[in-house]
Amino acid sequence: MFVGEIFWTVVIGFAVVGTIGYALSIYNGLVALRNNIARSWANIDVLLKQRHDELPKLVKTCEGYMRHERGVFDKLSEARAALAGAKSVAERAGAEGMLNRALGAIFAVAEAYPDLKANQNMALLQEELTSTENKVAFARQAYNDSVMGYNTARESFPTNVVAGALGFQAADLFQLESEAERAAPKVSFA
Repeated sequence: MFVGEIFWTVVIGFAVVGTIGYALSIYNGLVALRNNIARSWANIDVLLKQRHDELPKLVKTCEGYMRHERGVFDKLSEARAALAGAKSVAERAGAEGMLNRALGAIFAVAEAYPDLKANQNMALLQEELTSTENKVAFARQAYNDSVMGYNTARESFPTNVVAGALGFQAADLFQLESEAERAAPKVSFA
């Protein structure tokens, strides 16, 4: 009987140690996924900082040509202020939408000024902003991919047991706030 007790004690000990080890690996995996989300968000911030550093140059280039288009610049300033004050992913998404609409308005108005349209600085700034916008779009996609991976892992069994017990919360996707941003832009060559 003594050998049988030792056998079951060893088996139970291995089961407990294995369960604890598995729970720790789940925990470490969730931490890595959560940190990947934070890194993805930081990458978006770097690109947005780059874009925001370019905006004053764009405005300075355009202002001389579009003095009477003050409303366009006011909307751009409002959007930048909203972005600076945004704290959550949803607030950032809304402010980004405002900024995208304001940039679209500037480029649309710039099309009406042939001298501005032909200006090398304007062309360079438009190209730089377009490139940055593409990078931002890819970074948002990477962020959403990170969020999806984390949320899927967090909700899958048996990870959901560990995640719930240790307080891992769902992460928010970066989503557009308005239907206008989902609509295809209107292009006119008239």
